[in-house]
Amino acid sequence: MSEETHSETYAELAAVGPYGVRPGHALITMVEPHPGHEYAYNRWYEDDHYYAGAMAMPWMYAGRRWVATRELQELRYPEKSAVAQPVTAGAYISTYWITEGRYADHMKWTVGINKRLNRDARVHQARTHVFTSFQDHEVTVYRDGAAGPRDFHALDHPYRGLVLQVIDAENEGKRAELLEWLRSRELPRRVAGSPAAMVTVFRPTPLPGDRMTYVKQVEGVDTRLTLLWFLEADPRECWEEHFTGLDAGGLGRIELVAPFIPTVPGTDRYVDELR
Repeated sequence: MSEETHSETYAELAAVGPYGVRPGHALITMVEPHPGHEYAYNRWYEDDHYYAGAMAMPWMYAGRRWVATRELQELRYPEKSAVAQPVTAGAYISTYWITEGRYADHMKWTVGINKRLNRDARVHQARTHVFTSFQDHEVTVYRDGAAGPRDFHALDHPYRGLVLQVIDAENEGKRAELLEWLRSRELPRRVAGSPAAMVTVFRPTPLPGDRMTYVKQVEGVDTRLTLLWFLEADPRECWEEHFTGLDAGGLGRIELVAPFIPTVPGTDRYVDELR
């Protein structure tokens, strides 16, 4: 196929399908660089993979990287987590928004580009995927109603912290009940008067069969909910008051509550504070 034909295909694709701004889907990927490879991993991700393996892809329109220093890792709970073993595993997390209705289109591209990146030796292997999954958006709860940034701004707004919360419902039927409890009761109560400007709630989707072999298949597809709390304060400043003792209202089990702060792109800031 000629280069001109490829260009024409782009014009045809741009004319069809959804192109709204809602984050209908997300990629949430928490990764642990192997000991001794922290600096190399950070430079590879920031200098190459964040762009070539994520932001340059169709329909992935916003992204942000976050880091957990050792001090932040030690705030995590529960000690026995179905997500992270040990619970301190996963020093970095990257969050990306995907345009609503474009998940299938994006997945076709991401599988293809990651195969190409692997062939071209542009994938850093000295890392472990602790919690990596594509997710479908369920609801966003705002502290200030219609005022302030929306969820589609969340990865560009200069929030000072992020808290990842993962909950497993008792069973598939209980997840809908858990989601409603979070949406209507628990989250509005928790964010009121807190430094959390919003909480986005997602449910995981299974990865395709032709995914990269170093990424394990998603667990809890029928029972799990993933919450991202966007904070206007450093998590360490508000952890005791607002984030200790989160629970699932008797509808499931908290599998992880983990705080992060934003990385500083183009630098190795915090890399020497991971261990």
